[in-house]
Amino acid sequence: MKLNELKPNDGAKKNRKRIGRGQGSGTGGTAGKGHKGQNSRSGGGVRPGFEGGQMPLQRRLPKRGFTNIFALKVAEVNLRDLERCFETGSVVDERALVDAGVINGRYDVIKLLAKGDLSKALTVKVNRASQNAKVKVEAVGGSLELI
Repeated sequence: MKLNELKPNDGAKKNRKRIGRGQGSGTGGTAGKGHKGQNSRSGGGVRPGFEGGQMPLQRRLPKRGFTNIFALKVAEVNLRDLERCFETGSVVDERALVDAGVINGRYDVIKLLAKGDLSKALTVKVNRASQNAKVKVEAVGGSLELI
């Protein structure tokens, strides 16, 4: 076997359909678009959601609620995540949480929640924490700093 002898398996590569390249190609003339009409034209067709002039679905349905553009995006961290990712005596701050893969993406504040159990004494530095989370962290000899 030599590099210049390598070739793909039979049927692995298929040539693309070359439309509008003469009558002998089978897709010449109208180039597979039929005769006349909106969809045969260059740039033709209807926009997404257009229903032929009928009131479209997105306008027939009632609108409800709103999106608060001032709402803070909260990254939630549970005690079970800290138990799984950190060793006893570790300092758990934003950088450590990102490096451990506990939080990612965009967020405004980090909040510690009490789901799960913690058996390691950790120093936790977050923006917010639930009462139960604070109690559980301090019960095992750790400390919680709100920044």
